[in-house]
Amino acid sequence: MSKIVDEVMAANAAYVSGFGARGDLALPPARGFAILTCMDARLDPAKYAGLSEGDAHVIRNAGARASDDAIRSLVISHKLLGTREWFVIHHTNCGMELFCDEVMGDLLEDSLATAALDMSTLKWSNPQHGGGCVAGHFIKWHTIKSIEGSVVEDVKRIRSHPLAPKNVPIYGYVYDVKTGKLNEVAEATAAGRAA
Repeated sequence: MSKIVDEVMAANAAYVSGFGARGDLALPPARGFAILTCMDARLDPAKYAGLSEGDAHVIRNAGARASDDAIRSLVISHKLLGTREWFVIHHTNCGMELFCDEVMGDLLEDSLATAALDMSTLKWSNPQHGGGCVAGHFIKWHTIKSIEGSVVEDVKRIRSHPLAPKNVPIYGYVYDVKTGKLNEVAEATAAGRAA
């Protein structure tokens, strides 16, 4: 086993020992809302949104983008588990701003090993070459040109989806990784207004 597996299993054992009544939590989220946010390790939705286990659904992907799968999860969250409000929360200093589909496709075609970012030029390169695959050119990576613009775009995409209920408000925010503050993107929240 790796050191990381050992650490995770030890943390889980400690968690299990104090699990208590969490096993009795209801399936639907107690506070009736869902958050679509980024997978970035600096974000802790439980802390920035004041959540406890069982409070809300948290859907995470790279960039907090309103991909088909994210929308699928939001629709399930509402239709089967009763959420009545949705939040789209992107964040400052997002890695999804640091590349485009072409760059990702080229990097993957060259090598599947982890790439390196030169912070002075903000350019990606592969320290290792070979063993890549062209399949990366056929994926839409949902990169970001403007954080606030992407929040607006994602709220609009969800709002216009035929399976997104019109009576569910969708709020748009940007989490500031330097301060922890949630800043509303007014244009996104306006676009996500419930009918």
